[in-house]
Amino acid sequence: MNKRFLIIIVMLLGVLMVSPTIAQTGNKQKTIADKKAEFEAYKQKKRQEFDNYKSRKQREFDEYRRKKNEEFAAYVRKKWEAFNGQKPKPKPKDEDKPPVIIKDEQRQQPVKDNPIPIKETVTPPKPEPKPEPIAPIQEIPKPAEKWVSFNVFGTGMKVRFEDKQRFRLSGLTEASVADCWQKLSGADYDNMVHDCLQLRDTKKLSDWAYLNMLQRLAEQCVGRGNEATLLTAYIYSQSGYQMRLGMTGQTLRMLYASRHAIFDKPCFTIEGKNYYVWNGSETSLHICSVGFPKETPLSLYVPNAQSLAVNATAQRTLSSTRYPQIKAQVSVNKNLIDFYSSYPTSMVGGNFMTRWAMYANTPMDATTKNGLYPALRKHISGLGEKEAVERLLNWVQTAFVYEYDDKVWGHDRAFFAEESLYYPYCDCEDRSILLSRLVRDLLGLKVVLVYYPGHLATAIHFTNDVRGDYLVLGGQRYTVCDPTYIGAYIGMTMPGMDNSKATVILLE
Repeated sequence: MNKRFLIIIVMLLGVLMVSPTIAQTGNKQKTIADKKAEFEAYKQKKRQEFDNYKSRKQREFDEYRRKKNEEFAAYVRKKWEAFNGQKPKPKPKDEDKPPVIIKDEQRQQPVKDNPIPIKETVTPPKPEPKPEPIAPIQEIPKPAEKWVSFNVFGTGMKVRFEDKQRFRLSGLTEASVADCWQKLSGADYDNMVHDCLQLRDTKKLSDWAYLNMLQRLAEQCVGRGNEATLLTAYIYSQSGYQMRLGMTGQTLRMLYASRHAIFDKPCFTIEGKNYYVWNGSETSLHICSVGFPKETPLSLYVPNAQSLAVNATAQRTLSSTRYPQIKAQVSVNKNLIDFYSSYPTSMVGGNFMTRWAMYANTPMDATTKNGLYPALRKHISGLGEKEAVERLLNWVQTAFVYEYDDKVWGHDRAFFAEESLYYPYCDCEDRSILLSRLVRDLLGLKVVLVYYPGHLATAIHFTNDVRGDYLVLGGQRYTVCDPTYIGAYIGMTMPGMDNSKATVILLE
């Protein structure tokens, strides 16, 4: 064989040897591509099945909600029953004990251990989850959407609302209310309800703030009057809250159920639940007593700091007498103060002392914390628990001016922590609420409120025993810290208190 022929043979052999490999590789590549295509097809199929399932469930939810609204409208169309309510319940009157300034000779005496018997321990119930609609409300995006803007507690908000959604009651009768309710329960208003619930969640609104929001929205959409009451009641009920409709003469009223007994507001008892007149003072109404499945009463807890727009007040300088270096420039959010001004006094479980826990457990607003806490931390940094609390205690004792609520407000009025920083005067309960908030936030120590007839103080659990008047709870020692016993040290209870009658109010 010549050289050229040998080269051709070798080349042919090479092709024969490589060809199966190429074929195998091609088959392998084809297999991977096929598997990828099959997987994508499987994913698409499952995605479509899920979308179909979700659409089917949403149609079922929509049908269920529409059915319940139709049933409700049918009951509204019937004659409403006459109810007589209770007159507003006045707040319990408690004799205020005046503040005491410790005498020099008392301050020089060593603090001695003194166990305080506990007469009663008050454990307020914890907040429950927010109410939810009886069925999820689907958002229906539209190409050109119109919005209505409104303001609540200085905070701008907006929801989707068109001119065609405005309505008018043709007089005030059961039939006219039922007709408008049927109109409201159509799909045209779903985006509006959806937006309201979104605002409640994104703004972290409490139930009380949400109810106020709905009222302002309704007035912006349909003006003040019966139409605004009905629109408020509709969105409120669709959001999962328990309400009833009532009327007197030509005035429509919404009644809201509450977990809390609210003072100074007319109350109607319907099927064992307490209902309060929203924006009204009537004690006699004709009421449609039917409601919705899974409806939930309003709660007056404020479990988290609400995201209200900031309207900072002028700064106020607050400093300690014994530790003058502890000086803070304090500014608060006036919008939050306005919310607190609208907040009703209430109690849970028939115990008036539970209200102090509601105020004390409310988190402080970020605007206030960001301005106040760095200044206080600066002066307690590196100190032991006792020394740090001693400074915070004296700051609360001496930086604020004491005055009786009756003299300032004409009635008893407890403060949230920010209110003591805003108003020029505060009393024992306000100081105790503020001190409890500072100690828990800045030092992470457990705090309880201690009530004597006419007086409120705090007691703090230190990780090391601290001498003085103390209580034992769950095997842990809590030492009294009285922010109204001016100049007193940790462990000193204000004179005149009967330590055999102390009631302890637990805090979170």
